[in-house]
Amino acid sequence: METLEQEHHQSTTTTVPDEIIDDILSRLPVKSILRFRSVSKPWLSRISDPSFTKLHSTDHHHTGLFISAYDESPHKHHLLSAACDGGPVTHLLTIDCASDHDIPVAEHLNGLVFFNTVNVFTHSAKANPFVINPSRRKFFRLPHPYTDRNRIWRVFYYFGFDESRNEHKVLMIRKFNYPTRFEVMIFSLSTCSWRKIDAEFPIGFSWDHLHFYSKSVCVNSVIHLLCQDSLSLLILAFDLRTEMVSVINVPQISVPDYDDEQPCIIKTNGCIGVVDRDYNLMLENNEMLIWILQDYENRVWVKEIIAFPEPWIELGGPYPNDSVNMDEIIFRSGNLSEDVTSLLVYNKRSRNFKSLQFTPGHQFPFSTSSRFSLIRCYVESMLPL
Repeated sequence: METLEQEHHQSTTTTVPDEIIDDILSRLPVKSILRFRSVSKPWLSRISDPSFTKLHSTDHHHTGLFISAYDESPHKHHLLSAACDGGPVTHLLTIDCASDHDIPVAEHLNGLVFFNTVNVFTHSAKANPFVINPSRRKFFRLPHPYTDRNRIWRVFYYFGFDESRNEHKVLMIRKFNYPTRFEVMIFSLSTCSWRKIDAEFPIGFSWDHLHFYSKSVCVNSVIHLLCQDSLSLLILAFDLRTEMVSVINVPQISVPDYDDEQPCIIKTNGCIGVVDRDYNLMLENNEMLIWILQDYENRVWVKEIIAFPEPWIELGGPYPNDSVNMDEIIFRSGNLSEDVTSLLVYNKRSRNFKSLQFTPGHQFPFSTSSRFSLIRCYVESMLPL
């Protein structure tokens, strides 16, 4: 005969369906999920399953900030992560032997960040690009195809995501000398291999038009690169699904002679944006113009005017770096302090700025010789490397 205590225990013990457990776990940040792997072997198996990784990546988005901080004194690039609302930073990776003339370039797509540096004088990328999952604090160094290495003059990398194959890819363009020729290759993260492609470029396109030192933007499986001829700006669009190339015309933007004043391409609200770096406009009117390709199919551009709350030069000459979410754009910061640094974030809907405060984590003390050189927003992911 069962006792009253046994009857009560049986009546209050319930089994939670697996799909409900998966749904609850998928709503948690990656840091918490990784801790739960040690609960039991069944939980480890559940969390490690590719179907759960896909569920977490698609259904519930937790975002963070990927930060590149350059320290001038020891010549190092520190790669960090932080919460989108500020707080302490977390150290991910340190790259030694960096140069004052290296421009950090990064792009985030579907949980992964691609990071590399480009020399401002040679406009050539170094052969040390990384693919990083900031959520899991894992990184992968991209292998380089060393064919005809002695004749390679410049190498350039651009990150993309092929939605038709649910696959991250890297587009590489490299220039050879003696004789001069260009080669286009694709690296697939799913097969971890390079392959050469024969891409047909539009009639009249010249490689001299390409801003190799600028970042790329991938929207709807298409990698977009900013180009410039003597009169106007163009966007070269490389479709990862078809491996076809097209050109998008950009509204009339002033094209200065100096590289640090060149327009730049960004992604905002899921659209392509081109920032006009008109110094006179920013100094005299305290405004910045961003042209946004609102209607991609019909090539409709919309002008966004950003007015700064204080004189632009006194704010340290900030430039847009990335979009934090659908309505916010984050601006590059200046020098760090020993205790705290702040970043400007512009809300397109309210047309107001706010400041995010960051503090050093226990793994990364700020230095007066350091500066935030690049900020990107990323979506947390369980994707392995």
